[in-house]
Amino acid sequence: MAENDNSRAQEGERAQRRIDLPPYETVALMLQGGGALGAYQAGVYQGLHEVGIHPNWIAGISIGALNTAIIAGNAPEDRVTRLNQFWDTICQPAFGFPIPPMLERALFDSADEIRNAFTTYQAFSALVEGQKGFFVPRFPPPSPIATSTPQTASYYDTTPLKTTLESLCDFDRINSGETRVSVGAVNVATGNFAYFDNTQIKLRAEHFIASGALPPGFAGVEIDGEFYWDGGLMSNTPLYEIATATPRRDTLAFQVDLWSARGPVPDSIVDVMGRMKDVQFSSRTRLVTDQMQRAQRYRNVLRHVLDLLPEDVCKSDRWCKLAEELACSKHYNIIHLIYRQKEYEGHFKDYQFGFSTMREHWASGLEDIRRTLAHRDWLEMPNNESRFVTHDIHRDGR
Repeated sequence: MAENDNSRAQEGERAQRRIDLPPYETVALMLQGGGALGAYQAGVYQGLHEVGIHPNWIAGISIGALNTAIIAGNAPEDRVTRLNQFWDTICQPAFGFPIPPMLERALFDSADEIRNAFTTYQAFSALVEGQKGFFVPRFPPPSPIATSTPQTASYYDTTPLKTTLESLCDFDRINSGETRVSVGAVNVATGNFAYFDNTQIKLRAEHFIASGALPPGFAGVEIDGEFYWDGGLMSNTPLYEIATATPRRDTLAFQVDLWSARGPVPDSIVDVMGRMKDVQFSSRTRLVTDQMQRAQRYRNVLRHVLDLLPEDVCKSDRWCKLAEELACSKHYNIIHLIYRQKEYEGHFKDYQFGFSTMREHWASGLEDIRRTLAHRDWLEMPNNESRFVTHDIHRDGR
């Protein structure tokens, strides 16, 4: 009886937390690349799940594509559990045994010098040993003077990742159309950016692995006779793809970035390497959204001008017909969630797969989305001149 009361209390608590969104046609989750930092995205998804927000379009690049596969490849009630299983797996060394959790946590929570040395060791371990269910070093390692094949021209082998994804994801569900799924990659031969989308093709594990095949660590992945590398080489966010999709739709998009364009000026060569990655992979998310806001303002103004013209003119004049194609009064609401680097993190933060670090990233994502969703007015459809708004708890200083 007490157990039933407990269960009813939990259901009541979930119902109170549930957020009913305005009638957006698209609710999108966009996941940037960033290696080990991707646990932040898992925390963000957990926060969305807590309030009953289930995106109908999920798009990702690199580690964002792998999180996309786990989310879209499972029933909503199983997604957080599967994300936990995925991250618990890849945060273990590829060979041998992980450090006992209590000792690992004690080292992580120690003085700054000990924690820095410990996290450096974990990053070094990833380079030397690889990560369980993700990648392992090639043996023998590739020679700088010998040729091989495109599938083996890399320092690491990602064959274990295929097994991991196929064990944790239901690809029939991914391809069912229940949720639109898109992942970005770069065609190695042409240099062109490509999106693999389940509305156009049947997605397999290889499409998600290709999106995260960052050279020279990982080899290009062959798909239908073409080889593909990590989409982050050209664009590390699917934001533009979703916000410019046609036909245009009222859209609420959660843009989850793992690299911050803003940061301190480095004063050591080690910090220079870390800051360089921030700048390289941040994808200028705020700049892109500013440009898109201006474009949407022009489309909305054009829509209002056309509505003032006589109907016969709009139907007969070729310039009005062209303007009709460009005009748009749809609503776009972009919610930014950008990971904030911790003081102890070095330039290896994207391949430092320690359990404690992963859990801290996850907790940061969960905290940021909870703080964001506390501003319920941020979720409303924008009715300003451009019908386009962006929100970011870090930018707004909240």
